[in-house]
Order: sequence, then structure tokens, then C-alpha cells
Amino acid sequence: MSAKRVGVGVIGAGVISRYYLENMTRFPDLNVVAIADLDQDRAGAVAREFGLRALLVQELLTCDDIEIVLNLTIPAAHFDVSARILASGKHVWSEKPLATSRRDARTLLDEAGRRGLRVACAPDTFLGGALQTVQRAVLAGRIGEAKSALAIMQSPGPEGSHPNPAFYYDKGAGPLLDMGPYHVTALVQTLGAVRRVSAVSSTARAVRRVLFGADAGTEFEVRVPSQHMALLEFASGARAVLVTSFDSGIRRDLLELHGMEASLEVPNPNRFEGTGRLVPFHAEPEDVPAIGSTWGRGVGVLDLARSIRDDVPERASGALACHVLDVLLAIEESARAGTSLPLESTVASPDPLHENWDPTAATL
Repeated sequence: MSAKRVGVGVIGAGVISRYYLENMTRFPDLNVVAIADLDQDRAGAVAREFGLRALLVQELLTCDDIEIVLNLTIPAAHFDVSARILASGKHVWSEKPLATSRRDARTLLDEAGRRGLRVACAPDTFLGGALQTVQRAVLAGRIGEAKSALAIMQSPGPEGSHPNPAFYYDKGAGPLLDMGPYHVTALVQTLGAVRRVSAVSSTARAVRRVLFGADAGTEFEVRVPSQHMALLEFASGARAVLVTSFDSGIRRDLLELHGMEASLEVPNPNRFEGTGRLVPFHAEPEDVPAIGSTWGRGVGVLDLARSIRDDVPERASGALACHVLDVLLAIEESARAGTSLPLESTVASPDPLHENWDPTAATL
């Protein structure tokens, strides 16, 4: 197995690309080489900012010095772009969701397996010190046997912070598929695989408006429900309530785990850092500070790169992303059908990182 740094390319120069690049360009084990986008001017601007080559997509896919390609396109394009990346002989890191259908997600994993390649997927927030510390606490039995959870993501919607928010209200997005992966991944990380879901959904407004930027005032259609409320049943016997909403003036990113002996207030699953709070049933609460790396987006790409070199499974795996997607799509389907639905997929919770896992260490 090669011991050299892992070459990385990026397809998609939108807002999220900078969050990745600010971190990945500081990780010694990664060599971020190039970026491509349909908007060549936008790709050029990001390339100049981070000292990369700005290429056309096909040029990037033929680069010999790139092994992993980040797919940071819009959700509706994830499958097609990831399939092209695999066809070029390169590993995939995809923004969530992995695809917009189970068949497409499975196709990517099957194709990767056939080619001896890997598909990994956001979110990688569960690799941050905050959620890693929570996972270790649960595994150590600090709340006793885990029995239930409450997960809530509420906001007025991304149009208050994004200049091009329409895609958040289209197929493959909405609060469920855009924000739900953070909470569901954290739940699977700590409680294991989901076996059944029940859900209802609603849409407060059929039309929304861009609030700032060059297109401020432009109206766009809401094509997916803007709120879901779901009950998740886990193979372990635990239960969880999940709420994802772009219809709330009250902002919440809440996750609570409840066991036989204590409850645990979990830091925001969309963040890498934060202090949890252990609340025993008959004793004083105590803070649970994060132990481990609190670097942001890009640590999943690094874990993928190191796993490739070490020939071990990556943690933010395509199998995990497939199961999370299966859960989210089942919630959508349950809400439409008005009945509970079983899950066909399953997955093991990823192993915790070592407390001393350091993205800034040069290991390759």
C-alpha cells in the first residue's frame, strides 16, 4: 500500500466548498490538487483563494495525481456525478444525501465494489470530538441501556442565509433530507440501525422568496414537505422522535438520549464541537466536555484517505449513508401513505475514533 499523501479533487465550487477546503488544505495527509465547476469563473475564484488548479470536470477526472474526488454538487446531481467519478477510477466523497433514491445509492456502492473503489458520504460531524465523546459515554454505560431519544431541527428555512435557496426545497432536499442526515446519523451512531418508521408531514407555504443577494425578491416553488414528524424504532428496541422543519420561527438543533440510569443532552449534531450534559435520574447533572478533534468538515475525507492507505473500513461509509437515506426516504413514504413502514437495510454503528486522533498529524 502506498504511503504517499492522498491527492484530492473537488467538483462543485459552491458555498460548502470553502468549508471543506479551509480544513483539508491544512491536513498534511491530504494533497488538495484541483477544483471544477460548471461555472468556470466560480471555480477559478475558489482555486485562486486556496492555491488550486481550476479545471473542467473531465480534466479533473483524468488527473493522475487525484485519488479521491469530492462531489459537492446539488443533491439532484449527486448520483450522476458520483457515477462519473467511479467510472474514472477514483474514490468518492459525496455531500449528503448519497443519492435521491435507494436504487441509485445501491448502484453506487455496487459499482464501487466491482471496481475496488470506495464511496463515503457526509455528514462527518459525527467524527467530531463532541459526538465521539457522546458515543464513548453511551458505550461505557453512562446512561445505562439506551431506551429513547428526541431529535429536533427547527428553523425558518435557509433562505435567510443562502443566496440561492430554491434547491433546498426541491427533490433530494427539504428539511428532512438536508438536515435530517445529521440527526439520524448521530442516532444510528449511538443507538444502532433503524428497523421501522412512522411519520406525518406538512407544508406551511407553497411559495417562498429569496431574501438577499442578487436574486432577492425572486419567488420559487416549494416542491417537498417543509416539515416532517417521525417515530423511529431501532433494532435494539430503542425509540426516537425526530422533527425536521423549515416552518418554525424558533430555531432548535436538539438531541437527547435517555437510558435506564440517566439522560444525555447532546451537542448540536450539525457541529463538531460542544459540551454535552449528563443528567442522572437521582444525582446532580455534570458537563461532558468534548474529547477529541473538533476540526470541521473534511475530517471524513481524511478518515477515508487514511483508511484507504491502511486498508481498513472508513467510518463515514457508503453503507452508513445508504441506511440513513433508507430511513429518510421511509419517513417520506410513511407520511404519504399514512402507515408505518419497515426498513430493508441495516448497518453497524461505526467504531469510535481514538481520543488522540489528530487531523493535523502527518501519518502518510
